[in-house]
This record gives sequence, C-alpha cells and structure tokens, in this order.
Amino acid sequence: MAKVSAIVAAVVFGGVFAAAADRIYTTPNPAAELKRLFPAAAAFSPLAGTPLHFMAYAADPKPNPSEKPIGIAFWTTDLVPDEHGYHGPIHILVGMDMTGVLTGVVVTYDSEPPKFAAQFKGKKIGDPFRVGGDVDAVSRASISIGSATRAIRDASRVVAKQLLPPEVTK
Repeated sequence: MAKVSAIVAAVVFGGVFAAAADRIYTTPNPAAELKRLFPAAAAFSPLAGTPLHFMAYAADPKPNPSEKPIGIAFWTTDLVPDEHGYHGPIHILVGMDMTGVLTGVVVTYDSEPPKFAAQFKGKKIGDPFRVGGDVDAVSRASISIGSATRAIRDASRVVAKQLLPPEVTK
C-alpha cells in the first residue's frame, strides 16, 4: 500500500512540476509592465489563481484586507497557449478593469514589431475583436496580428467570465 501511495504521489507531483515547466517565462518580474497597465495602482498581488492572474489595487491590501481591486492583469500565453503568430507564441500581458474594459496590452516578446498594442486600450470584452473591422490590420504581419487579436479576445473573455461579477459578462 505504501508503495502504491508513493507511486501516486510521484505521478501527481510530477504532473504539477511538468505543468510548471510548460509555462513560458519571458518577463520574470513584470512590475514595470503592470504599472504601465495600471498607472494608478499602488500594489499588485503575486501571479496566482485560476486562471493565473495579478490583481491591481489602488491602495495596498496588506494593511486593509477589504481593499477592492481596480483591475486584473494576465498573460495570454497562460490562457491560450496554442495561439501562435507567424514565428511562434506572442507573449502579451493584458490589463482589464473590473468592468471588463481593457486598460492596455504590453507585448513582452514577439519576433515582429508590436505596433498593434495601443489599439486595444479601451476595448470592451464584448467587442468583436475583428481584424480589418474594429482592429486595424498591420501590413506584413497579418498572421501575427490575427493571432494576437484572438489571444487577447479569448483570454480576456475567459478571465472576465471567471473573475468579474456576472453582470459584467452579460
């Protein structure tokens, strides 16, 4: 019995470590990027939760645990890891306020220039996110802009559905 328990524990912990090993780290300390997404934030939670995310706070929640968050930040690669641009994954940190409006996106790694990021600020999770419609196409980067747009849209909607109040996602 002890041998079976040891084998089960090894498989479970091996799976946890394998999942952690699969996570792509491009910006181990994204403090500057988080501040760009939430300039008014005084504090950020560590990356945690399901789905993985940071919480942004106007005041430090340590002395005041009832402090409400002003927004959420998350990596698209954590939520939609199979969405790739022309040369592979595009690592995008997305900020969203508590009403489902994007506060911005920061491209932290891509082999093509991130000229498209600014246009996502102010988009709502219910917007179409259609390249050539409400998202501008970028010349000679159609595969990457399409992939980035889908990643931002899909990841934002997952986060909103799981972490925002239900009335926001209707």
